[in-house]
Order: sequence, then C-alpha cells, then structure tokens
Amino acid sequence: MIDNDKPHDEAAEAELKGVPEEFLEDADAPDGEDGEEDDLSEALESLRRDLEESKQETLYAKAETQNVRRRMEKDVADARAYAATGFARDVLSVADNLSRAIEAIPESLREDEKMKGLVTGIEATQRELEKVFKSHGIERVAAVGLPLDPNQHQAMLEVPSDEHEPGTIIQEMQAGWMIKDRLLRPAMVGVAKKPD
Repeated sequence: MIDNDKPHDEAAEAELKGVPEEFLEDADAPDGEDGEEDDLSEALESLRRDLEESKQETLYAKAETQNVRRRMEKDVADARAYAATGFARDVLSVADNLSRAIEAIPESLREDEKMKGLVTGIEATQRELEKVFKSHGIERVAAVGLPLDPNQHQAMLEVPSDEHEPGTIIQEMQAGWMIKDRLLRPAMVGVAKKPD
C-alpha cells in the first residue's frame, strides 16, 4: 500500500517514470486489497522486462549496423584496390605481344646501327609498362625453378627430366600476373616429371 502523505524518495520516483498513468492512479487510490499491490508489482516487473528486451534489441541493432558498415567499408576498399582488374586483364595481351616482339628480334638487328634505336625504344616501352603495372599493384608471378603451385600456375605439359625434381616448373609459356593479393592470370608452365 502506498501512503500519499509521505513524500516519495527519488529512487521510487525514478522507478515510476514511464509507468502508464492508469497504474499510478490505481497506486494513489487507497487500496483495500493486497491484490492491487500485487498488480502494481506485476506491472512494474513487466515494464522492467520490456525495458531489458528493448535494451537487448538496441544492442543487436547497433551491432548489426556496425557489421554492415564494416562490410561496406571493405567492399569500397576492395573496389578501389581491384578497380583496374578488367583493364589490366585486357592490357596483359599487349604486354605479352610486346615481350614476344622483343624476344623475336634477332641479334643481328640488335647490333645494326639503324635498328638499335628501335630496339631500345621497344625495350623501354616494356620497362615502362611493367613500371605502370607495379604502381597499380600488378606483379608478375614467379614460376621457373619453383614447385608447381595450382593457385598461381597452370601446368600445360609435363617434360621428362633427370635434372629437376618432379613437379618443378622448368618452362614458362605465358607469364602469370597478380593484382595485389588476387590472381589476375595464372602462369602457363611446363613441369618436370620423372623419365619413363
């Protein structure tokens, strides 16, 4: 039973904040039965449970919002880091053709005074292209002399060899490339095997 003549202490007032008026009116009225006091206790307990549930829901919502924000930040960072992927794949064929052209230049043309400037220009273009690749995180996959790594190399043929351990790459047909930590294109390689 609540005595209206006695001043409420601050804790009781704080606890009653947010309690619907109908419960407070019942609490202020003189009560003749213990049941009304029990009803008020049940109502307060129900409000406490609702408050606790609301707190939990708020915490879950905040956590979910934070997870969504982190995922979006990662997606944005990935989009920035790998934005050049499509373009880089297209330019790799240009780099391949440039490498083939340089490899195909016979030694006699390299020594010819009339062609020396052209050869030097083509080689400088290749170096510049590789420099641009490197500045965008695009690097060549190491291959020859290493064990076959299916995450970076694609075995195109097996070559019988006594000189190399089986599974060692002994030939590179086409260079492989990485962009940051992702494979852009696997290296196409020939792998040593035990002779029959």
